[in-house]
Amino acid sequence: MGKAEFLSPKAIGNRIKSKGLQKLRWYCQMCQKQCRDENGFKCHCMAESHQRQLLLASENPDQFMDYFSEEFKNEFLELIRRRFGTKRVHNNIVYNEYISDREHVHMNSTQWETLTDFTKWLGKEGYCKVDETPKGWYIQYIDRDPETIARQQELEKKKKQDLDDEERSAKFIEEQVRKGKEGKEGETSFFTELKRENEEEKVAFSLSKGPSTSAATSAKSSTSLGPSALQAASVKRKEASHSSESKEKKKKSALDEIIEMEEQKKKTSRTDYWLHPNIVVKVLTKRLGDNYYKKKGLIKDVQEKYTAIIKMVDSGDKLKIDQAHLETVIPAPGKRVLVLNGGFRGSEAVLDSIDEKKFTALITLDSGRLKGRKVDVPYEDISKLA
Repeated sequence: MGKAEFLSPKAIGNRIKSKGLQKLRWYCQMCQKQCRDENGFKCHCMAESHQRQLLLASENPDQFMDYFSEEFKNEFLELIRRRFGTKRVHNNIVYNEYISDREHVHMNSTQWETLTDFTKWLGKEGYCKVDETPKGWYIQYIDRDPETIARQQELEKKKKQDLDDEERSAKFIEEQVRKGKEGKEGETSFFTELKRENEEEKVAFSLSKGPSTSAATSAKSSTSLGPSALQAASVKRKEASHSSESKEKKKKSALDEIIEMEEQKKKTSRTDYWLHPNIVVKVLTKRLGDNYYKKKGLIKDVQEKYTAIIKMVDSGDKLKIDQAHLETVIPAPGKRVLVLNGGFRGSEAVLDSIDEKKFTALITLDSGRLKGRKVDVPYEDISKLA
């Protein structure tokens, strides 16, 4: 029977069948050829090229098996790291995703006979944490990447610094409270009743810093005081009022100092993570293929501050990517953006203009207590809102 004509229904059906996965028993790993039926596999086994490959494999079978085992192990672990990360997942789920690739290395050409044997081997060699449950075997990838370890150490160091700052500010506040209490305890006042024996007597007030005495004086002393005593009393009253105002200013200055320190800390506080849901970002890595390189996506979720689950705008595919492989997207003027870092982190704003020389953008805050305020921020501190 002759070959089907080009674009005939028979030829189109054959192409559709050849694209999908076929039966494993009709696959030749040595020649990496997939046959569609038993007759095709039989013809392939009788072919000269297949016989030549068998002769090469018979000379050193361990070398070929080790090669296929290494390929299977590397691709399997790469899939776990990229797709599931350090999450605990059933081994059969990972294997089903792995064999969905038509060009994958088949397990029957490796040193492991079953998936359970391979799972136990991963746990024994320390590549994954494995545990057996009534539902089957579960695996959890152990990430030993130097970049990941360095990032975890930086996170621990930053947490320690934050704790030190909080303890320092708490001690400072306690010291200010203690000083305020001591000042109040030192300012003791005594109140006396005003008494006047004669209605014609003049009452003089003494506002000195020493202990207070009775305000009533004898008739002789009151008559001998004169206008100079009244002037001295008024001067003392002014000095006392100035001293009380200065004390209030001192108390207020301590409280204002704390508030200013907190505000300054918020303005100058910058974090090494900037991911936020519902913003548009751009993929910068080529490891995921050219289909995603320099393409835009929408962040759906943020995991552990540094990892984002994004949905690609063009294809709709969902990817799990580290923030090191992403960059912010600057929209056209007039569009809404989100502030990702600095003192205004988390605030929504409207992009007014862009300064290409300074690599900054002028935005108008559209949320929070500072709504309507115009500020200059770097490019990397804002990104387009979805």
